[in-house]
Order: sequence, then structure tokens, then C-alpha cells
Amino acid sequence: MSKFLKGTFILLLAGLITRVLGFIYRIVLARSIGEEGVGLYMMAYPTFILVVTIIQLGLPVAISKNVAEAEARGDYAEIKKILVVSLATTISLSIIITPALILLAPLFVTKLFTDGRTLFPLLACAPAIPIIAISSVLRGYFQGKQNMRPSAISQILEQIVRITLIASVTAAFLPYGVEYAAAAAMGASVVGELVALIYLLTTFKLKKRFKLRSNFFQFIHKGKQTFKDLMEIALPTTGSRLIGSIAWFFEPIVVVNSLALAGVLAVDATKQYGALTGYALPLLMLPSFVTFSLATSLVPAISEANSMNHHKLIEYRLQQALRWTFLTGGLAVIVLYVLADPLMQLMYGSTKGAYFIRLMAPFFLFYYYQGPLQAVLQALNLARAAMINSLIGAVVKTAVIFLLASQPSFGITGAALGIIVGFVLVTILHFATVLKKITFPFQIRDYAKGFLVMAASGGLGLWIFDQFLLHERLVIRVVIATAGMVLSYLVLLLLLKLIKHEELQRIPWLGKFFTIR
Repeated sequence: MSKFLKGTFILLLAGLITRVLGFIYRIVLARSIGEEGVGLYMMAYPTFILVVTIIQLGLPVAISKNVAEAEARGDYAEIKKILVVSLATTISLSIIITPALILLAPLFVTKLFTDGRTLFPLLACAPAIPIIAISSVLRGYFQGKQNMRPSAISQILEQIVRITLIASVTAAFLPYGVEYAAAAAMGASVVGELVALIYLLTTFKLKKRFKLRSNFFQFIHKGKQTFKDLMEIALPTTGSRLIGSIAWFFEPIVVVNSLALAGVLAVDATKQYGALTGYALPLLMLPSFVTFSLATSLVPAISEANSMNHHKLIEYRLQQALRWTFLTGGLAVIVLYVLADPLMQLMYGSTKGAYFIRLMAPFFLFYYYQGPLQAVLQALNLARAAMINSLIGAVVKTAVIFLLASQPSFGITGAALGIIVGFVLVTILHFATVLKKITFPFQIRDYAKGFLVMAASGGLGLWIFDQFLLHERLVIRVVIATAGMVLSYLVLLLLLKLIKHEELQRIPWLGKFFTIR
């Protein structure tokens, strides 16, 4: 099995475990601090992500790409130089930006947010910044070596620690106010990040082929060209992420102020935004662990192929990624759309976010494509084009949210529609940019078959849920309906040859069941 497939499957497994754990975290969080507490948490979180994006400076992708190329040449001195320069850059930025966030947090809250209680979770996230600065560099290094195991295990450890702490810390602080409980939840995430960093540092120390601290400052002095090479990828990449993070930073501000124009009170706006971003969107984004795994593996795999001018291999990897994105994303869309209400009821004890899931799920197939397409652009030195595409999408999304959410007839639905318009537009622009660089046949017949499979499996799942075991517990009905959709989906994919037996043979743990005799 190739490094690309092996790394992808490791990340897929870890991504599935991480997302399941993440959902357990969300469920415990929602049940511990309620809709209002989740709203406060989610209002502070985009600011935290914006700061993290600035700290990382797009280096994880640049490190992954450049380490993969240096590894192909056997240039271990260059790999050390990449690590030293990257660590010096991110640590220096964290030393400057972490105190700045703490000092400016009260100003952000009073001038930008309508709910002053956002201050407490915003301050609680500050200690995570220097931790993430170091761990992001180490993850980029391991991914560049196409060793996805350390990144995968560190993500799982982080989630386990968060879940272990969340119930106890929120319960301890909730009597003082929901804002303190939201801050405690953010603090649990900080501890999770710290444990993940300790694991990454330990793994790096055991597996490295060079002494990182030896002549550290000399390598910094000699790393001007390395820094320049990293920035050629990192700056456009961080530009794309910074645009997304800035848009996300302004999103709750635009939403709550638009809802205020529509006559919605601040407390109600916080609850509505919490239902959209704390309940519905995490469930819709759950299947993206597949595309995230593909995207993470694509950067070093395509960078390595591009450095050796293997254009057919690049096209083959891209086709693989797009097809598996469509097939896995299609299954996710039908399950979420058909079972929106019962899933919300089981997870949060409320169906408030179900409307948003039914509205947004059909369009989320575009969102699942976005990660692999952006990874291809970054690997082919087209990160600047990806940044421009992201900028266009962010501007359009923010404008649509303001125009629609400020209308009483739309309200919070306008925010959901704006989010849809934003990611659909970015995905279309990414795809058009890739087509300018790589020409490959677009299998329209296969996609038509795929949509037929989605419709048939979704219809079967709806029929099973509405007609069978109506007196059984809700969880049993959901499990049976989901199993029916998954099974019928896989069978139809095999019958219509959208998945081939030889492809299943390459999948670990499944290959022995699909051996062609």
C-alpha cells in the first residue's frame, strides 16, 4: 500500500474517532451549560481561531510540502532547517500575540459583541495559543514525512482529555454564572491541547534523526532562504485561512447585530446563534473528517509527485480524492437530511437545530469538496489563487448574512443561507482554478448514478423510520434506519460499479473479504 493510502486511512480512522469524541464533547457541553452557554462559547471561539490562524501563519501546510520534497531528496539538513525556522517564527508570534489578546479582549467585547459575558471564555482560551504554535509545527513535520500516526493519536488524546474534564469543570463553575461555565469549557480545551503537545514532543524526540537544539540559532541565521521558501507557500495559505477566520470572527458580530436590526433581543440572538453553530453545524461538519484526511494526505503526496514531474500520478490522486469525497459525502448528506429531527433529539434533547440541518445538508456536499481541492492548489503552488477564492467567498457570505438576517422574514435563517452561499461559491472557484492547471475527464454518468443511489437510499431510510418499530425506543429506530441506508447505499454502489472490488481490496481490514479468486 502506498504512503498516500496508508496515511489517508490512518487519518480516516483517527478522524472518525475524533469526530465521535467531539460530538460526545458537544453533547456534554450542551447538556451542561445549555443553549445560552453554547452561544457564548461559540461567539468567543471564532476569535480564538482567528488568533491561532495568525500564529500558525500557514506554516503547517508549507512545512508538510517542503519536508516532503526534502525527504524525497534525502536532504535531512534542510528538514532540520525547516523545523528550526518554523519553530522560531511561531513561538515569536505567540509571545507577541498572546498578551495582546488578553489586553484587547475587553475592547473586543464592548465594541463588537452585543453580549459582554463573552469576555470570560475569550480570556480562557489565551493559554492555548503558544501550545498550538509548537504543536502545529510538529504536526506539519510528521505529515511531510507522510507519517500520519502522531497527528492522529494527538488529536484523539486531545478529545479524550476535553471530554474527561468538561462535565466536572462546567458543573463546578455553573453556580457562578453561565459565562464562567463557558470559560471553564474553554479551559478544558486548553488542557487537551497541552496533553497533545506533550505526546507530539515525546514522539518527535524518539523518532528524529538529528539533534534539534544543536546549533539552533546558527540554523536560524542560515535559514533565510528556507524562510523565504516557506513563506511562498505559507503566506498565501495563511491568507486563505486568515480570510476564513476573519469572516468567522465577524460572523457572530454580523449575525447578532443583524438580528438586532430585525428586532431580536440580544439573549434570544445568542440562543439562536448557538442552535445554528453549536448544534446544527457540528453535525453537518462531522463527515468532513473524510475530506480532511484526504486533504492532509494530498499535500505531501502531490508535492512529491509534482517535484518529480509525475503529472499522471497527480491526476490519479486528484480523481481518487474527488470520487471518494462524493461517495462518502453523499451518504452523509442523506443520513443527516432524513434523520435530522431524531438525531437532534437524541444528542441534545431538543430538535431546535433540525431545521438548519434539513436546509443546509443538500448543499454541504460542496463543503466536503473544498478541503481536497484547496490541498491540491496548495501542493501545486497555487495557494495565492486559493486565497483569492476564499476572499471572494467570505465577502459574499458576510454580505448575504447581513442582507438576509436583518430582515424579520428571514432572521437566523438568513445567516444559514449566507453560510451556504459562501462555501458553495468557494468550492466552485477552487474547482475552476484546478481545471486550469490539471485537465482530467469528468465522469458525468458516474455522478448521475451517484445521485440516483442517494435518492434511493434516502427514500428507503425514510420509509424504514416511518413504518417500522414505531413503538421501540427512538435510538433503536435511528440505528435501524441508518443501517438500512448505509447497507443499501454500499450495495447499490457495488452493483453500479461506482466502487470496484479491487479498490476495496486495498483497504486495510477489508481487503481479505473482497479477494478476487
